[in-house]
Amino acid sequence: MYCMLINWGILGLGKVAEKFVADLLLSKDAKLAAVASRDKTNAEAFGKKFHALYYYDSYDALVQNPEIDVVYIATPHSFHFEHTMLCLKNGKSVLCEKPMGMNFGEVNAMITEATKRKLFLMEAMWTRFIPATEKLILLLQEKIIGEISFIRADFGFRSTAAPESRVFNKALGGGALLDIGIYPLYLSLITLGVPSEIKAVARKTNQGVDSFSAQLLSYADRTKAMLESTTEANTPVEATIYGSKGTIRLFSRFHHCERIAIQLHEKSEEIIHIPYVGNGYFHEIEEVNHCLLANAIESTKMPHQMSLNLIKLMDEIRKQTDLHYPADDRVL
Repeated sequence: MYCMLINWGILGLGKVAEKFVADLLLSKDAKLAAVASRDKTNAEAFGKKFHALYYYDSYDALVQNPEIDVVYIATPHSFHFEHTMLCLKNGKSVLCEKPMGMNFGEVNAMITEATKRKLFLMEAMWTRFIPATEKLILLLQEKIIGEISFIRADFGFRSTAAPESRVFNKALGGGALLDIGIYPLYLSLITLGVPSEIKAVARKTNQGVDSFSAQLLSYADRTKAMLESTTEANTPVEATIYGSKGTIRLFSRFHHCERIAIQLHEKSEEIIHIPYVGNGYFHEIEEVNHCLLANAIESTKMPHQMSLNLIKLMDEIRKQTDLHYPADDRVL
């Protein structure tokens, strides 16, 4: 189906897209075919900087380019559904930044559309493909620390962004939960699975988005997850998994860390150094390339069901904390 190189398009050219494309250029299986921004000057500058074959000031023009195999979507959260559907309906596979959609309805519709069209779709949860995360999953499978009792994870930074910025703008999907709280939640899913009960609290800004969010997740086997996210303060951004034989700690920032500490009872701490390539996005890029070359429509490491489970958790947390977005009123 594909030639030797996967032709990538980039839709949305902000800071994350710059880091992503820098890693894309490290892949022997990928080529930067086209970039698009609604600002012509930005599109041209970005395209020339990274030597894209084409650069557009129109998203429609990018998806209509027959040379593009897959599009990386890095626009604000509230546009992920619109832009993913635009790509899918024009026959393009998609890697969409997290959160993949604003709510379950959007994510489910995107997956349904991709499946119907036999196109690849994946949420860009780069954490899953970071080598340290791969090592963590292996350690847990081997029960190095025995049976898990509970986990703690936090993600916080003190934002000085303007009230109208993406971080706080409700129309753009701003707020701590969707932006950074998704990482502790994702860690809970890959370590403990889907909880049986959620208790959530939050504090909101004058703009009506959450600046602090905390969750206590409970599971049928009595394990717990204690998770926090905030844009009010700089927090450790670490995660610790507590087991019957000891603990595993993911150093800051845990969602793309390069050091893991294993502390077994009555033994010295062992620190494992596991570097990632480039900015860390390289590994998810390689997964997409691999899937496309194998004609797969979803990743076994970050399958559609994981994205559905993740958005269900966030929907329930938003329900409990009365966090509402304009997208929730959309009829799909």
